[in-house]
Amino acid sequence: MNDTATLANATGAADQTRKPVLQVTGGAKIYGGVHAIEGIDFDLFAGEVHALVGENGAGKSTLCKAIAGAIQLTSGDIHVDGRRVDFGQPRDALAAGICMVYQETSLVPTMTAAQNIELGNEKLLTRFRTLNIQAQQLLQSLNFHVDPATPVALLGTAKKQMVEIARAIYNKARIIIFDEPTASLTPEEIVHFFHLVRDLRARGVAIIYISHALEESLQIADRITVLRDGRLVITAPAKSLNRDALVQHMVGRQVAQAIYQRSKAANQRREKVLTVENVTMGMVVKNMSFSVYAGEVVGIAGLIGSGRTEIAKIIFGALKRNLVNGGTIRLRGKPIRYRVPRQAIDDGIAYITEDRKANGFFETMIVDDNVYIGKLATRLGFSFLLSRARRSKLANYWVERLKINALQRKAKIVELSGGNQQKVVLAKSLGQDPSIVIFDEPTRGVDVGTIPHIHAEIRRLADEGKAVVVISSYLPEILAVSDRILVARTGRIVAEFDAAEATQDKILYAAVH
Repeated sequence: MNDTATLANATGAADQTRKPVLQVTGGAKIYGGVHAIEGIDFDLFAGEVHALVGENGAGKSTLCKAIAGAIQLTSGDIHVDGRRVDFGQPRDALAAGICMVYQETSLVPTMTAAQNIELGNEKLLTRFRTLNIQAQQLLQSLNFHVDPATPVALLGTAKKQMVEIARAIYNKARIIIFDEPTASLTPEEIVHFFHLVRDLRARGVAIIYISHALEESLQIADRITVLRDGRLVITAPAKSLNRDALVQHMVGRQVAQAIYQRSKAANQRREKVLTVENVTMGMVVKNMSFSVYAGEVVGIAGLIGSGRTEIAKIIFGALKRNLVNGGTIRLRGKPIRYRVPRQAIDDGIAYITEDRKANGFFETMIVDDNVYIGKLATRLGFSFLLSRARRSKLANYWVERLKINALQRKAKIVELSGGNQQKVVLAKSLGQDPSIVIFDEPTRGVDVGTIPHIHAEIRRLADEGKAVVVISSYLPEILAVSDRILVARTGRIVAEFDAAEATQDKILYAAVH
């Protein structure tokens, strides 16, 4: 499975006797008596891109966090350049040339992009002007359009990811771990990122690449390792694998080819429940108009910055449209303008955020408490405050309905896999029994085994008569779940398609031109 000949073929190395720059032997990590990873053997060579794939909870992030010094293995050894290492903290790994770019960014929100890039390498006296110039040069060399003087809290998800990547490059890491690096990037930015990865590989940098986009792993990687349930399944050259083989190794069974095929039974339109008329917010949303009906799924496609997320937040009361000439939003014919999201929740509107770590859950609470907190935000929440039985019944219902890993219900949310975290975010909002549900990137960072569950839940909500809006950058997902598809560009809705006539080419053309 991992013999020398296979390795030489995978990396293009003429010298079959060269030693790995990183090696994990017998790696195991136990949480609460349960193995997150067990008996993992993994190696990485200089100038190699080694993709790590598997379902959420397979152990990918656990293994990489151990390599990066964020956690310590329960048993097993890590060798760097043939020397055994024992990292007590990420700084130790960074000193050894190992840097991890996390899926959920680890930036300091109150500091600027330039300060975050410099973080950990500060000099005694540093001029902000010099710091900004250095950061600007680095960001421009990477084709990242980020203002270095902007506080990170004001940056979007994609630009935060760019700052993370720039920080890894700035630290001159010899081993870089990318955890879902393209999840928030536009197609054009992904092309730039792939050029960057290939450039790093040419310089001899070793890269571990974690991604749920299997096509990306097959395209960019030299070798691919598949993990399942905390154990290593296979390590093989990328050229010897395809998507179907990877999926089968990941889930241990055949998964329907039609993860992204839409249901043939489209729902009938019912009552018009939400109308957006000429809504404007600064330069981001400009005269946006559309309607949503009960019992249908409306997909909103468009590139990052097209105003998709912003219009959802305006509807929900998390952002404010212009006070003068800001347009009108009607809920069942009645004009609404929410000061705070609580008012939207009271009116039966739920918004499920694209950034689950920042806004989706309380990471130090358990599953039951997160669902409970969501219910407390409603008008009927006080009754749950007085009844433990109703609280437990509510949590049990959503754990079963969304197939949340019941074995981990007593674990803090931050300790759960990305897929289970996303299901908790859904449960917290859907437990409020909304009549309008807005999903923003519902399957971002979610594995192929969990995606059908979320898509089925979206369809189930529409079948129950709820109005559902799905915002997604991934066109196969939009085509899979939508009855009607809207395309946003530069703050406006520029096209509308019936699901039966929509294609990826038509949607992308409308989003770009």
